[in-house]
Amino acid sequence: MGKYQKLAEEIVSNVGGRENIVSLTHCITRLRFKLKDESRAKDEILKSMDGVVTVMKSGGQYQVVIGNHVPEVYADVLPLIGGEECKKDEDDGAKGNLFNQAIDAISGIFQPILGIMAACGMVKGLNALFVAIGLYSDICGGYLLLNAIGDGLFYFLPLFLGYTASKKFGLKPMVGLVIGAIMCYPAIQGSALSAGGEALYTLFGGTMFESAVYTDFFGIPLIAMDYTGTVIPVIFVVYFAAKCEKFFSSWVPDLVKFFFVPMLTLFVAIPVGFLVIGPVAVFGSTIIAEAVMTVRDFSPLAAGAIVGLTWQILVIFGLHWGFIPVYINNIMTNGYDNVMMPFFACTFATSAVVLAIFFKTKNRQLKEMALPNFISGIFGVTEPAIYGILLPLKQPFIISCIAGGIGGGFYGAFNFRKFMMGGMGIFEFPAMIEPDGSMGNLIVAVVGVVITMVIAFVTTMIFYHEPELMNADATEEPVLGKKEQKEMKAMMQKIELGSPIKGRVRKLESIQDEAFASGVLGKGVALLPEEGSVYAPASGVVSALFPTLHALGITTDDGAEILIHIGLDTVQLGGEGFEAKVAQGDRVQKGQLILLFDKEFIENKGYCLETPVLITNTDCFLEIIETTDSKIDPGETLLKLLK
Repeated sequence: MGKYQKLAEEIVSNVGGRENIVSLTHCITRLRFKLKDESRAKDEILKSMDGVVTVMKSGGQYQVVIGNHVPEVYADVLPLIGGEECKKDEDDGAKGNLFNQAIDAISGIFQPILGIMAACGMVKGLNALFVAIGLYSDICGGYLLLNAIGDGLFYFLPLFLGYTASKKFGLKPMVGLVIGAIMCYPAIQGSALSAGGEALYTLFGGTMFESAVYTDFFGIPLIAMDYTGTVIPVIFVVYFAAKCEKFFSSWVPDLVKFFFVPMLTLFVAIPVGFLVIGPVAVFGSTIIAEAVMTVRDFSPLAAGAIVGLTWQILVIFGLHWGFIPVYINNIMTNGYDNVMMPFFACTFATSAVVLAIFFKTKNRQLKEMALPNFISGIFGVTEPAIYGILLPLKQPFIISCIAGGIGGGFYGAFNFRKFMMGGMGIFEFPAMIEPDGSMGNLIVAVVGVVITMVIAFVTTMIFYHEPELMNADATEEPVLGKKEQKEMKAMMQKIELGSPIKGRVRKLESIQDEAFASGVLGKGVALLPEEGSVYAPASGVVSALFPTLHALGITTDDGAEILIHIGLDTVQLGGEGFEAKVAQGDRVQKGQLILLFDKEFIENKGYCLETPVLITNTDCFLEIIETTDSKIDPGETLLKLLK
């Protein structure tokens, strides 16, 4: 039993039970639930629990604030809701436009493996560096083992993406993992099929889609393609498999569902994936490659700019593979490639943007991600930076694409070339020295990198602005761009509370009572009354009325808990000089007279009439904004609460 097992059980019970939980994640201080019906959650019980600081509702999430030990509580809650880190939200697909849905899907699929991607990329880069400086050779056992560490994840990427995509799309994770394994199965990769001898026939002969067929699937041609290291095919196959699994689950009897549903899912999804989905993805990249070649015929600068501008987008969707045959063919036949190479600028554009974010961000989590992703990018592995930082933030991703386009245009205009295959990132420079030993092409390479990185770094420093998220400190939440910040503000609920009293407004910290002034009892302001009437600052219920009538609490319809305390130490009057117009539990309307007090009598008794008006559940609000007026009448806006 976990340390927080009892607390975890109470939390699950009071958010409406396991059946009411759609998904669960956590940040540094809070559990973040998505609930089917938030009204089933028992807010007050949760708030009163030992181990729970408060409850907040924001952005479609039901947030139970725990504190620094939230990971331990999360670990004990997880088994109670089925053990899945994040169950699929069936409504997610309907939220946002198509672009935002695609970004959300890609980010969600890659998020779990970003750290290990960066680690593998750094190992691969360091291995190349050590070979380049002569520390050891590229034929020794040490190089081979380190290269396996660097390449393993990327070579078998479909396995990892099969697992994470299945969790995103609602497929059983083990089925997604099997799909990834099948797509890496050696015997059906294009290279293995073509090694078997002569092609049976050729499809689409004479077109850009010309494809050799070495075998078939019961008479249907199986186009020879390699899926190791690819991205898009496995994601689309898993998405299709999730639909298949849902369909088969709806009619397969429960008695045999355990093994029949995954069997039927694989039986349908895998052939469709290899016969249709995979080839369509590759044909898409072929179209893009041919389009670039056409543009290059009349403007190398424009072609280079297009490659640099779109390369990262192509990488995201796996369509960059269409350039690989062009790249290999050019080096083998011409002795160099100058068509694909403008992409070289993108590597350093990505790295420079990430470096700028490292210097500019105040978000600890983002800063911790940025430095290793910068190093990985310099070494030529940019996927962790793209999927983990640039793409979710959107604006920096656009900046990196633009900078890459400028660098690519420069390379296209100066006929930038690479003369042999191999190397990544900074380790590609030796392959750019011309065969006769001249350095002109290498100088072009270096100048292009400098131009690209300066533009990317400076532009990010100028235009990227990190918003101050008001619902959490900068160490626990991801950073949002301007558009997301606007969307967040649009979703905020603004609550306006009227002044309950006519009088002068004072800062809470300036009053004589230390407890009120410190803010420990709640945030708000103090009023110095000019007359003895108290009015309801908002519609709600009188949640507390002290027997001495000197103080009362109102819980508003918007969830604000207000305390109005007439004077300081006036409890000692025993109710003398006060007259209540309402009782505890009564419903009141904003502006309704709720209390009378004898101002002169209280002052003559020697009591200070400074009247704190506090929000006692401050943690439930993003911000509490006080009026700037020095004098105020009843009903005029005294406090604004952002929720």
